Amino acid sequence: MTGIRSLTPPGQPRLLSPQPPRGEDLASYLATGGYPTAPGPEHLLERVATAGLRGRGGAGFPTAVKLRTLRDAPGDTVVVANGEEGEPGSVKDRWLLRHRPHTVLDGLRLAAMTTGAVRGYVYLSDPHAADAVRRALSERPPAVPVDIVPTEHAYVAGEESAVVRRIDGGPALPTAKPPRPFERGVGGAPTLVANVETLARLALLTAHPGAAGAVASGHLLTLSGGPEPSVLVEAPAGTLLKTLADHADRSGSAAVLLGGLFGGLYGDGWADLRLDHDELAAAGGALGCGAIHFLPPGDCPVGAAADAAGYLAAQSARQCGVCVSGTQALAGTLAALSRGDGSEEDTERLRRWSLGLTGRGACGLLDAAAHVAATLLRHFPERVGAHQDAPCPSCADAPSHDGSRLTVTVP
Repeated sequence: MTGIRSLTPPGQPRLLSPQPPRGEDLASYLATGGYPTAPGPEHLLERVATAGLRGRGGAGFPTAVKLRTLRDAPGDTVVVANGEEGEPGSVKDRWLLRHRPHTVLDGLRLAAMTTGAVRGYVYLSDPHAADAVRRALSERPPAVPVDIVPTEHAYVAGEESAVVRRIDGGPALPTAKPPRPFERGVGGAPTLVANVETLARLALLTAHPGAAGAVASGHLLTLSGGPEPSVLVEAPAGTLLKTLADHADRSGSAAVLLGGLFGGLYGDGWADLRLDHDELAAAGGALGCGAIHFLPPGDCPVGAAADAAGYLAAQSARQCGVCVSGTQALAGTLAALSRGDGSEEDTERLRRWSLGLTGRGACGLLDAAAHVAATLLRHFPERVGAHQDAPCPSCADAPSHDGSRLTVTVP
């Protein structure tokens, strides 16, 4: 991967601003207003709510609501910076931990102050990110104890209950809900599990209160697909997907895979969609973690769906029988379609599974696989039908369905 670009208007605070060659050190962070004296918890909560900051881990939940819930919880609380991004097409969180560790730790500090937390954790799987965080912690020891907890990289390892389970010494696998971490998390204490970009934006809007709204509405995006190098971009809310495609030299794309694997496929009209949680959700997609995979004209959406489902089936935690059988069935049927071996009965089974499997697993992995199938059938019925009659040359030339073409490396 090459390319770090920003569409943020000039003069606005941004996360992709240039950093020293070895990453952000304490002196450079302090020079930009880092680690400011924080306003009181109520003032900060009001500022975050007014700015409209939403989580950047995938669901887009209002950050102020999560912070207030923990603040109002009885007893000691815990905060976690979640840097384990399982989406194969996303690199933003690992990039932030490697190159902006003080920004993330500042956000963790503010989250701890706001919620009254007595301990913090940085949860990650990237050794380079761990080194950068250790260096930052040594430069400025935190007010509350902060531990780094490593885990193995996996799609489900960053799910909030898997984060808690791993920090408590178990495997990084999801658990049944309720309780959720804000009710009972690390060591039984109410726990805030916050994405590292969310925390970085919390730090940035605190240091630059006059630009809080712009900071809160910005998004880090990983743009990939086709032969061009992948690009990490920062863009304001409301940016057209066409603008992002042009910026990443992908203006001729025929379709997109939105928000990582969870957002599904989108066909005609994708270029007119805007970078907005609600607008994308209304269109049947999702912004998710901000990973957008553009499919060039020669790339078949059936093959892309088979690749995504195959990756998800391989990444299943194998704790829920319905997830194991459901993802394997979806992946196998989509792979057969991509080879030209499918039938009308297979298409009908995909339609039934895409509706009936949603919400039946302990985490969102099965939902993602089902949504990929559902959006393929919704936006590309003609392409699916064509695959029932003959093999597809594009699919025949594509790599095996292991997710390799969806994977992006950290710059």
